[in-house]
Amino acid sequence: MSQAKTNARKCAVQALYQWQMSGDSLNRIETYFLEEELLKGAQKNYFSELLHGVPQQLDILDAALTEFVDRPVEKIDPVERAILRIGVYELIKRPDTPYKVIINEGVNLAKFFGAEGSHKYVNGILDKISQKHRAVEIAAKAGKAGS
Repeated sequence: MSQAKTNARKCAVQALYQWQMSGDSLNRIETYFLEEELLKGAQKNYFSELLHGVPQQLDILDAALTEFVDRPVEKIDPVERAILRIGVYELIKRPDTPYKVIINEGVNLAKFFGAEGSHKYVNGILDKISQKHRAVEIAAKAGKAGS
């Protein structure tokens, strides 16, 4: 797992939070992150993919979340919402990233940015979504563990 990708996710959480709260254009937010050099040490193309990919796939991501969250997606704390949306995006759109890495990154982002205990909530939701969307990968791992 690359630190540059982890940093890209951290920046994406902040950028998506800003987008959710301000309604600013994604391009304006991205330009700000580039101009302020907030992406130092981050994989810029991955940041850009998450920043633009999450809003583009919002209906799909929020539908996946709605199945497993205990309240309307819009009522989830905005920081947790940004983290969950990134996690669901990666679970659905990035099969090249192992589901355990995605869950772990989500938990770490929640510990870093979220309220106390929010990492448990993020972990639970991403775990349930991975059971549904990464069932084949999970079964394959379980099969290897049993052999």
